[in-house]
Amino acid sequence: MLIGLISDTHSLMRVEALAALAGVDLILHAGDVGSHSVLRELHAIAPTQAVHGNVDDPILGLPPSLDLTLEGLRIHVSHGHELGSPRPASLLHHYTADVIVFGHTHKPLLERHGRTLVVNPGAAGPRRFNLKPSVGLLTLQHGEATVTMVELG
Repeated sequence: MLIGLISDTHSLMRVEALAALAGVDLILHAGDVGSHSVLRELHAIAPTQAVHGNVDDPILGLPPSLDLTLEGLRIHVSHGHELGSPRPASLLHHYTADVIVFGHTHKPLLERHGRTLVVNPGAAGPRRFNLKPSVGLLTLQHGEATVTMVELG
């Protein structure tokens, strides 16, 4: 199963992000979506689930987190702002999952801690903090999770 990981679009849906996510089975958005139009564009590619980020309007109706089991692996998705400044150690302390996906920092991160994979796909929206926009591709196969980070042009 191939899952697109995206975060911090802040109402900007880049054409490059849509192209990078083409062909995925599911999209998980780790918050700061910004608008319904972003969700519509993502839904046109694949079923999409998103969580509430610290700047998302409650009118979007997004849950604070998601806990899914896919291909036998437990996946937790939250924006991360609920922990202040999210770091792998604090995420691992608060959430039990095989894959923990978060956003908020705009900084791509991929770390394995034992069996748990902690991933921030980076920010796919407006460029901030001198960081290149990016998304992630999460592959779930034979009970293993791997992620490829994709920088957007």
